[in-house]
Amino acid sequence: MNSQIKRSIQRVFNAFGYKVQRAPRHDNNRREFPIEKIKEEYQQQIREFREKTQSLGYGELENYYWYHTVDLGNGLITPGDYDNRTVLSHVKFPADMTGMSVLDVGSATGFFAFEFEKRGADVTSVELPSIADWDMPSDRDRDLTLKHLMAEHQAKTIEELHWRHLDGPFEFCRKVLNSKVKRIHSSIYDLSLQKLGGAPFDLVFAGDVLLHSFSPLKALVCLAPLCKGTLIITQNSLDAEYDEPVMVYMGGSDRTGDSRSWWSANKQCSQQMLKRLDFKEVFVVGQHSGVLRPHGYIYNRDIIHAIK
Repeated sequence: MNSQIKRSIQRVFNAFGYKVQRAPRHDNNRREFPIEKIKEEYQQQIREFREKTQSLGYGELENYYWYHTVDLGNGLITPGDYDNRTVLSHVKFPADMTGMSVLDVGSATGFFAFEFEKRGADVTSVELPSIADWDMPSDRDRDLTLKHLMAEHQAKTIEELHWRHLDGPFEFCRKVLNSKVKRIHSSIYDLSLQKLGGAPFDLVFAGDVLLHSFSPLKALVCLAPLCKGTLIITQNSLDAEYDEPVMVYMGGSDRTGDSRSWWSANKQCSQQMLKRLDFKEVFVVGQHSGVLRPHGYIYNRDIIHAIK
């Protein structure tokens, strides 16, 4: 959290007489990552993936975007921005998910959806109907973002961009894995039991979705009735904690840096919102740190389980 945000929060809390307490930083925040080595390994993975897919006769993958690293077997591994394979032990998924129904919201390339399936679950993956449906603050901001992505992926239409950025990579992985994961297209705000088959899910996983939502509370309001067991979300770990719930705006004043992350909530805020939505137990099961591999950005996440 930058100093300007901290000062703003301090002024608000002082005005209302709240006590502000700085907490120790998570151990994960002190971890040192060999950034240059990680970026080199990422570039090597891109080269190996390209060579492997070409040798296997897979075409039309050159302009695909791989959000997740997915091991497809036989040495074929997608070069994802995020390699979550080492994260699984931190997130505390059941080892055996046989017979469980699971909803993976904001599924992207599908790493978690395929992992749930591998553990025996019946999985529904949710992604946006169009990449143009991202929460963006203005038409101009959306147009600039889409124009940049279309150039990056050499896409001529929004539909082609959506395929190369979201659905194409997922469908490629689903085909190679011979997966039966179902794909549903909807914004998080439009999700309903009727749209998803009528029955709530044993586990709902929303990962980092709330970070990219204009209305995190509204998103949780939509997710809560879809869950009859456990809802799992992750949140940016704020480097200071307070006695009161805090949600911090992360979007900046212009489009530099991360142009699609809007809010970060501290533990108290996430816990109180979820309990307000009738989750009986809400707790942080752990934290994990990692690297956004193309850029070397280090992130820290709290992993939150909410149980009905």
